Amino acid sequence: MARRSRADIAQEKTKKTNVWQIAIYIRLSKEDMRSVDESESVSNQRKLIEDYIRGFDDGDEYVIVGEYVDDGISGTTDEERERFQDMLSDIQRGRINCVIVKDLARSFRNYGDQGYYLDDWFPRHNVRFISMFHQTLDSYKDPRNMRSLAVPIQGVMNEQH
Repeated sequence: MARRSRADIAQEKTKKTNVWQIAIYIRLSKEDMRSVDESESVSNQRKLIEDYIRGFDDGDEYVIVGEYVDDGISGTTDEERERFQDMLSDIQRGRINCVIVKDLARSFRNYGDQGYYLDDWFPRHNVRFISMFHQTLDSYKDPRNMRSLAVPIQGVMNEQH
């Protein structure tokens, strides 16, 4: 076994481990419910996100605090999504510091709302935002990507869809 210096041991003890209190947000619109494609289903989104969380291997701690599902509701407005509003309230209470979604279209179909939450609301509340697919985003691990031109373009495309 290799010997370790006191400095190495001290550094290991002082290394900060983040504890991510996760909100899983899932949305299925009425249009998706008519589709025979199972890829957008609530259960599939849940499985994808949980598998993604299990794949983290960065030394941080990941705790799923809540799952927020707006089933059969359009993502064009945030006011009509009751569970989205519940999630925001839990963020304000300090219960959540990380939100994970399958993709931006599941969380936002309105370009203006997307910009507001990604650029202002979540950062103001110190919330890490992760979108897994289509436009992969992680505001903690790759904050520069949050400012890329692809993000607003994806927002416009989602709104047009």
